[in-house]
Amino acid sequence: MIGIVIPAHNEEESIGACVLAAMRAGTHTALAGEHVVVCVVLDHCRDRTASIAQAAGALTLSVELSNVGAARAAGATALLAMNARWLAFTDADTLVSPSWLVDQLSLQADAVCGSIGVDDWTPHGIHAASLAAHFRDTYSDCEGHRHIHGANLGVAADAYLRAGGFAPLACSEDVALVQALERSGARIAWSALPRVVTSARADARARGGFGDTLLAVTAARLAALAIPMPPTVPA
Repeated sequence: MIGIVIPAHNEEESIGACVLAAMRAGTHTALAGEHVVVCVVLDHCRDRTASIAQAAGALTLSVELSNVGAARAAGATALLAMNARWLAFTDADTLVSPSWLVDQLSLQADAVCGSIGVDDWTPHGIHAASLAAHFRDTYSDCEGHRHIHGANLGVAADAYLRAGGFAPLACSEDVALVQALERSGARIAWSALPRVVTSARADARARGGFGDTLLAVTAARLAALAIPMPPTVPA
């Protein structure tokens, strides 16, 4: 069995499409009918995320952790208890490609660190073009990159357990896991083959994550022009 873990905190606007994309990846013919379970970990959700995820076909797990690392770990634990041999991780504002799981497994590694793409920068308004250009100029979307994203990560069950799993970190939990995998001697593929498209939303949920990085870039550019940063929207 293959498990997909999606942590979510009040993601009713994006979770439906996210789960449907993950479910589609789980029915790829190259998987030869292997069972795939999509688990949405509802971390302190107070909106319709649960009902939407369930309607789209996901297993849901409710927790009150307010911590993305602990939420990912809870999902992994639930799927390991169901005998998952491979764990794939993405985010609630991300769409995985139909061949996402197949591409991860094809690399024949203990873990796969995939890259990300962004197809809509408009949440950043007048700064959208500038951010898109910055991303294009500085991001290495190629084989051998060294990016680590919880939105595009896969790991064999035995390698995950040897590394000790996700630490209960509010951000960079993905980086900590990959570092633990490296210390354990895991074979890691750094690949642009497994594709995902993630959100460039301005209301970043994880402090220190991708969204915060984009806000920091915008702030730096505005500071250079002596323009005040617009207020952020609370999660």
